[in-house]
Amino acid sequence: MLIYIHGFNSSPASAKAQLLKARLEALGRGAEFAAPTLPHSPAQAAALLDALAIGHPGAALVGSSLGGYYATYLAEKHDLKAVLLNPAVRPYDLLAPLVGRQKNFHTGEEYAFTARHVAELRGLEVERITPGRYLLLAATGDEVLDYRAAAERYRGCRQIVIEGSDHGLSDFAEYLDIVLEFCGIRGEA
Repeated sequence: MLIYIHGFNSSPASAKAQLLKARLEALGRGAEFAAPTLPHSPAQAAALLDALAIGHPGAALVGSSLGGYYATYLAEKHDLKAVLLNPAVRPYDLLAPLVGRQKNFHTGEEYAFTARHVAELRGLEVERITPGRYLLLAATGDEVLDYRAAAERYRGCRQIVIEGSDHGLSDFAEYLDIVLEFCGIRGEA
């Protein structure tokens, strides 16, 4: 099972989630893909993801941005492999100034992002990581997050630093097979 974890104000409709889903379907493994719509509350999102991980022992994770932070939490808690795509390292600091009304990029849904949500994010912090669990893809051209923070946080992990690109990893298709292989998914389409 491959679990895709979307980022802040994103959804399973993201380009990266759709590319992964299509590639798995092409490999005849579409039933092994999950991309849940996460609740706005980080505590509720963590509970949903925790239940999914428990229901699929040995699943692999792919987390984008805030999803990379959640993937780190799950990977350490459940001894899972995780691919992190431009992950948020300290999202509680990054998102604290965004407390207030928010709007989902894909659905247009509006909601209140609160100080409680920021505190919930802090509560999911993982102090120490196990380097062998992770593959980091970080773009130097990320306009939202500094790739160097992720490279430092995940020092000792397998890393691919992409020159240029952007926060959404618009060239993600070029890395699909590397991501899937790290997750233990091989095959010919």
